[in-house]
Amino acid sequence: MKQPIVLSLGELLWDMLPGGKRAGGAPANFIYHAMNNGADGYSISAVGEDALGDELSDAVTNAGIKSILQRNAWPTSTVEVALKNGIPEYTIVRNVAWDHIVLTRELIEQVGKADAVCFGTLALRSPETHDTIIELLKHTKPGAMKFFDINLRGDHYSKELITELLWQATVLKLNDAELLLLQDMFDIRGTSDADACQWFINHFDLEYTILTAGSEYSSIFGRTGESSTLSTPHVKVADTVGAGDSFSGTFTSNVLQGVSLRAAHRAAVNTAAYVCTQSGAWPDYPQTIPDYLAQAEAEN
Repeated sequence: MKQPIVLSLGELLWDMLPGGKRAGGAPANFIYHAMNNGADGYSISAVGEDALGDELSDAVTNAGIKSILQRNAWPTSTVEVALKNGIPEYTIVRNVAWDHIVLTRELIEQVGKADAVCFGTLALRSPETHDTIIELLKHTKPGAMKFFDINLRGDHYSKELITELLWQATVLKLNDAELLLLQDMFDIRGTSDADACQWFINHFDLEYTILTAGSEYSSIFGRTGESSTLSTPHVKVADTVGAGDSFSGTFTSNVLQGVSLRAAHRAAVNTAAYVCTQSGAWPDYPQTIPDYLAQAEAEN
């Protein structure tokens, strides 16, 4: 089978963690894990013409991530990350380099080759990058997966933006807190999690809705009625930075390679559990990711 091509569109940044800065950003995290699970692809973003931009470009290269990074006069993005019981809280600066991604022929050509494109709400907070990403999504090839990791942060989103991106997407990924917010936003309060996820599939003509519920479980619902729910294995957590992105990148890469929904889900859960045992979003991959689910099942 031909190696799938996966792209991510949006933020690339320095997470300023208590222990020092680490390269990250949800779309770049997604690509790192998709590539480590057998995909080829690129992180598309922008960094500043500054020392932090030079360092960030080098960090991406050293991590083995292919990228198309525009350089501009805006500062390279930094995000203050406070960890509370291992859970990250973010303070995100506005008017940074990735708020000003410019539409180019090169980007249009790359998007046209992709088997999957990942995007979220954060990078579309600015008019310039919003218009660039929306236009790029129009150039995806027929049948390409358009993976919308909603990734709500602070006040960097609106119902109008979420609705616009849902109509662009074929896959919606969100966590349990985000689902509650969307149930209220779209006036489907009181529905079960499964019914709410199915509502989004039906209303926006999605292939999948993916729901993660932290340390409890995750569920994937398909248009055909197929679904998978798996408990989250309990591991010794270093931090959860990038865990959701690792889930998304692993799932996408596996599905594109023809793996069944259940097997792709299981691989995604195990990868996310592994990432939680490591510091940062781009840990070195072991030769084989442990099957934490099997270990939990054996203990029970």
